[in-house]
This record gives sequence, structure tokens and C-alpha cells, in this order.
Amino acid sequence: MGNARVARDYYRILGVGKDAGPDEIKRAYRKLARELHPDVNPDPDARERFAEVSTAYEVLTDPERRRIVDLGGDPMESAGGRGGGDPFAGFGGLGDIMDAFFGGGGAAGAGGGRGPRNRVQPGADALIRMRLTLEECAAGLTRELMVDTAVLCAECTGSGCAPGTSPTTCDICGGRGEVQSVQRSFLGQVVTNRTCPTCRGLGQVIPEPCRQCGGDGRVRARRSVTVRMPAGVADGMRVRLAGQGEVGSGGGPAGDLYVEVEETAHEVFTREGVDLHCVLPLPMTAAALGTVVRLPTLTDGEELELEIEPGTQTGSVRTLRGKGMPRLRSTGRVDGRGDLMVHVEVLTPTRLDAEQADLLRALAALRGEEQPDVSMNGRNGGGGLFSRLRGTRGAR
Repeated sequence: MGNARVARDYYRILGVGKDAGPDEIKRAYRKLARELHPDVNPDPDARERFAEVSTAYEVLTDPERRRIVDLGGDPMESAGGRGGGDPFAGFGGLGDIMDAFFGGGGAAGAGGGRGPRNRVQPGADALIRMRLTLEECAAGLTRELMVDTAVLCAECTGSGCAPGTSPTTCDICGGRGEVQSVQRSFLGQVVTNRTCPTCRGLGQVIPEPCRQCGGDGRVRARRSVTVRMPAGVADGMRVRLAGQGEVGSGGGPAGDLYVEVEETAHEVFTREGVDLHCVLPLPMTAAALGTVVRLPTLTDGEELELEIEPGTQTGSVRTLRGKGMPRLRSTGRVDGRGDLMVHVEVLTPTRLDAEQADLLRALAALRGEEQPDVSMNGRNGGGGLFSRLRGTRGAR
């Protein structure tokens, strides 16, 4: 007479009580699977233990098999001893294993898929560039621009369907947006999901696409937009026009349109932030005697009278406060202006006629400069450049 076999205690194998609910059983299985899976635990005993845990999970998550266990039986004995075989057999394939490691919502094909993708998608942002002169950047302006973007299809108003028709549920995926394939491998039954090739994951197909947009719900068109550039904008700055970008597929909301400033070079002024710089060329006589010059500015075309003091040297800088570029705040408001820096450059004549040369010689004689004093700053007892050089050499 053969020995009686004792029914396995599947609750003990998973470490749960007999009143454990489905969530508690799943948590216990996940914890043990993470510890015992052969890819994680190389211990030879781990595979056998993992097989026991997997079998216990399979049994206790099946209401009929769990009822047999609660009556004192062993459902795996009546199934031909499957409990000692492939630890992946009898499951929903790879889904349960991935569920154990990554905490998914259940086995593949059991309602845990991502579902169909929404056909209505938000549109992308668009970027165009606007060339502005320095005067336009200083004053600000409002301009009409032509842009080429995707716009809502007027014939189908974004639905993508021919007039009088509507989308239908995809026959291939049944509206899920995914199709499943089942394969047998050394791991057991593996179920994989992939995007439905017929509806491209949308769950719906358009039997009669709109002739105007081909089912996309949008078309490309040139249109006019009004752009207001505030005073003080600079090269590289962008103005955002909300909702003026590309319309999304399926008639989705439009993105934003960004207008980027390209500031052109100015023939007189150069810009450094909110400050302006210019070079004022002065004849040698005007720099020596002093004069008054009229200087243009970017402040509403205003001209200033700039007094040049006698004896002004090359490299002198005159700062005109508040005559630079508008200072643009992040709110778009102007808060004062920068400065205008006037750099003086004294011009030495390169061509003299006989009379001019005689006059300069007479001036040089009056100033005692017929023979240039190359001592350089020899006044004030400094000894001049050459005396300092001689002193330096002597110190060596």
C-alpha cells in the first residue's frame, strides 16, 4: 500500500494566512520573486524555491484551485504534478513576472494595457525671425508677419473625416490600440503587446478620410499675424504669441509662436546691453581749440550739442546719461534708459599744402616744438622715459 501524500501548504509557501486577500497574496509573491528569481539569485536552491512560490501564487490566485486547497486537497496533484515543473507554466506569460518586479496592474491581456492613444494631440511651437534696425529696437513697433504653419482643416474642422462620416472602432484591436501575440519559449508562455499597425494605436480608423487634409485634421497654410515688439528689445530676444503656433493632429490645440529678434548693425552706434557707443572723429585743430558739435541720438531723433573742451585728447570718453537704449524689464515695461558713450578720436592731417605746412611750422616755433621733446613726460621732475630706461639698465 503506497504512502499517503500530504497536501502542500500553499499559504505557508507564500507566508500568508488563509484569510489573505488577493492584494496581500500579490505583495507576498512580488517580494519573494524579487529575492528568488534565477536572474537575481544564482543559488541553485533558489530556482526550486522560486518554482514553489510561483506555483503557490498560481494556485491561490485561481478561485477554483484555492477552494480545493481550503477543502484540504491539492489541485496540482489532480493536474498531473505540474507543481514540480516549469515555474513559468500556467501563468499569463511574462506579464506576471514583470508585474512582480515592476508592480504592474496585472498580467498582460488582463486589462492592464495602456489603452488607445488619443488622436487629438497638442501642436508644436513655431519659431520665426524678424530683422530690426537699432532705431526700431529703440522705439518698438507693431508689424504684420506672414507665417507658414499647420492650421485647422476648414472642411472637417479637425475630425479628419469626410463630411457625413465618423471614425469607427478598429476591427483588428477592438478599440484597444494594441494587439497581443503569444509565444512559447523556455520561459513558458510569453504574451507581448504591440501597437496596432492598422489604427496606429488610436483604437479607431477613419473609413473615409477628409479630402482636404487626408485625415490629419490640419493643413499647412500661410497666414498673417500681428507682432508687437516693445521698445528696448535686443538681438536674440524672443516674443511669445500664445496659441499662434502649429495646430496639433486631429485638430488639437495650437502651440505657441516665438518671434526672435535679429538686430542689424548700425553705421554710427554699437550696442552693449542698454548702453550705446559711438566714435567722434575730431580734427586736430578742433580738439586743440575746443568746439561744439551736434550729435544725433536714438531718442526720438533728438540731436544734442556736445561741447568739446580745448585740449581734448584721443581716447577721451564723454558720457551722456539717459541717451542710450530703453531698459526693458521682464514685464515688458520700459524702466529708464542706458547711457551714450562718445569716444573722441583726434585726427592728424596726412596731407598738407605749402601754406598749411608753413602755418604749422610757425605754430611749432611759437610753442618751442621745432625739435620734439622725446623725453616724454619729463616735466614735474620725472626725468622722462629715456632717463627712466637708463635708470632701469643701471639697476641691472
